[in-house]
This record gives sequence, structure tokens and C-alpha cells, in this order.
Amino acid sequence: MKRIILKPSQERRLLAGHPWVFDNEVERILGPDGPAHLEAGELVDVESARKTYIGRAFANPRSKIVGRIFSSSKEGVDKGFFKARLRNAIERRKEYYNLDEECERLVFAEADLLPGLIIDRFIGWPAVQAEPHILEKNNAGEPVSFKTLQAALGPAGIWLSVQFLSYAVDLRKTQILEVLEELIGPVSGIIERDESPVRSLEGLPQFSGLIAGTYPEGGICIFENGLPFFADLMEGQKTGHFLDQRDNRRRAARYASGKRVLDMCCHSGGFAIHAARGGASSILAADISPHALDSVVRNARLNGVEDRLSVEQGDLFDLLRNYERNKQEFDLVILDPPAFAKSHKSIEGAIRGYKEINLRALSLLRRGGILVTCSCSQAMTEGRFKAMVQEAAMDAEKRLHMLEFAYQAPDHPILVGYEESLYLKCGIYRVL
Repeated sequence: MKRIILKPSQERRLLAGHPWVFDNEVERILGPDGPAHLEAGELVDVESARKTYIGRAFANPRSKIVGRIFSSSKEGVDKGFFKARLRNAIERRKEYYNLDEECERLVFAEADLLPGLIIDRFIGWPAVQAEPHILEKNNAGEPVSFKTLQAALGPAGIWLSVQFLSYAVDLRKTQILEVLEELIGPVSGIIERDESPVRSLEGLPQFSGLIAGTYPEGGICIFENGLPFFADLMEGQKTGHFLDQRDNRRRAARYASGKRVLDMCCHSGGFAIHAARGGASSILAADISPHALDSVVRNARLNGVEDRLSVEQGDLFDLLRNYERNKQEFDLVILDPPAFAKSHKSIEGAIRGYKEINLRALSLLRRGGILVTCSCSQAMTEGRFKAMVQEAAMDAEKRLHMLEFAYQAPDHPILVGYEESLYLKCGIYRVL
């Protein structure tokens, strides 16, 4: 086994639980017979300059992250390894979710000790089957649940949306897919969504497409917090549906009754639909993507709230300026923008962007109004995020109560020592 020997005093972060070894931290590579070169995807042991054993890692000399530690012991990696890790990840999800009815992230990469591997599991029906039945029930004023749809359409199908974001897991893709079939059973289809720039940094090509089974034209219908949603696993953003915000959408909906709501960067309408079903009097959902807004309209029909929901296409900053210029007022504003900071180098510019949209959102809120503001930038720490909201409130001459502060859903676990796994922040504030 080759060994990565670190430079002096570079081990503290790794011993605290961070899984990444960066190229500028490496003193030398040793093989059984002396100096050696790493091969992409191979296993390697990591040691401090004083020969303290740190862990076993997947190596990739093509990346700035030359080692991704997956174990503190000298574990081998074979089919049994993946089966044990995936089974443990699935069992942890069963503590929070009913896997017979709910969608979830089964594997969250390094946070589940499987570096670079992301697996989202969706359970539902082809939309072409589910939508007519749901709309018929809506017209009759009858509620639709997962169980009533199952009774009408038969057993739900399972689709997996997968990402292989490190060289090592991409190299072992076939093995991982075999284990998934053994653990989950037959699935309707597996969609690979590997368009992420991270792949290029690993020396891998980008790819997106169906790699096993079938996928229905028109997408699938799933349930989130008991509400039906259309999910586009082939063309939607990331893996097709943002599962990480499910709990925060439910939280936000508790403040929506009787309110006029603005949902910015609405994507497929998760917050907007929850707000509407929570009793909002009207909802304006805005996004720069026409495809996303088509999904919002479709999801509004699925939930029987299309009469209270309107959409507007445009840039986040431009729209907020226009609403402020036109002196529009809302009772609840939701900000769920894409990540402004992709790295720590871009954090200062990102903070300015976050501050501007929060300042303008606060200017649109009536006294007693609610701001639900989010950041999915890993580099934006909780402390920086809260400080940014405070500065925006000061500039807007508004006083706030912080009602709730939350993170991503528990199927996106936060690994202690690996700060990048705590990426989603969601604050709920009241304007005094």
C-alpha cells in the first residue's frame, strides 16, 4: 500500500474529522520500495510527518484533493465494503423517513463515508398516470394522498438519481450499481446526473442520462410532506428535486395562513406550494428559468392552488428592485437563491449579493411580516450568514426577531469536522 506522508503540522484538521488531503499538504509519496507516484482511484494510507496513522483514502493525483479519507482503519474496498456502507446509510434514513412512501437522499458523499457518491431515491408514479387521477380528485374536492394514489394506480415505482463525483467511485460504478440493486431490489430506472464541474476537477468527463431501466416521458409524481409534486429527474436542476429543503418548506408554511407571499428563486415551487397549501391568500413565484416556472404551474394544478398562484420570470436582483420601486408589499418573503459562493475565495462578493437581496426583501415586508432567507453556499458559515442578515436589517432600518434557524434535512447529514457538509442555512425572521 502506498503512503501519503504529510508535511509537518498538517494533520490536525484531518484528525479532527475532515476527509480531504490537499496537494499542498503532501511532503512525499512512498511505496514499498521508496518514492512512488499515485494512480487515480487507488487506495492509499495517510500518515503525519511523525508517522501517526490518519486513515485510508482514495487517491487522485489529477485533483487538488489528492486523497479522500473514507476510513480511520486499514479497510479494503470491495463489493462487501460498498454493501456495508450503503446498508448503514439506508438504515440511518429509516430513522427519519418512511421509505415506502417518502423520497430521500440515500447517500450524501463524504458525510456518509462514501467520498464523491450521491444517491437520491425517488418513489412515485409516472406523471402521465398520476396527474389525470389527481386532477380528477381535485375537481371533485377530494384530497389525494400517497395511499389513495397507490390504491388507484398500484404499487409505486422507484427511481434513483446518482452522481459519481470522485474518480474512485466513478471507477467502481458497476460494483456500486450491483450493490444498490441487491439492497433496494429492482428499480424502475437509474439516472446519472454527472454534469457537475467537480467531475472536471477530478479529471472525469461530464455526463447525464439514463443508465439502467426506463424513465417515463413527462417525468414522475412524488409526495413531499404529504403533497404531490412533479419531479423531472432528467432535466431538472442537480438530481431533479431539492430534497434538502423539505423540512424548511414545512416550517415556512406555518407562517403563510392568510398572507400575501413572494417566493424568489422558486425552482419547481416547493416553498410556494407549501405556502399555498398552508393557507396563503396569494403567492407570486419568481425564477429566471422558464422550465422551472412551467413546473411551478404544473405543481400548482396538482395541489389545486392554481387560482392563488402566479409566476414571473426574471433575474432575482432585477425583480426585487422592480418590486421595491413599485412599492409592492408582502407579508411573507422567501429567498432561496443558488449558491453565490462556490469557494472561500468568492465569499466577500457573495456576502454583498446576499446582503442586497435580503435588504430589498426586508423593504418589501409589512410590519409583522416574515422573512424566510436561505443560503446553500458551503463557504457562507452560520455566523457570517446571521451577521449578513443583521447588517441588511440595519441598512433597511428594520428590527427583527429570529423565530427559527435550521439546516438541511437529516438525510443530508452533517459530519462533525467536515464543515462543507453543513452547507444549507435557513433563517426565519419577523419584522417588528
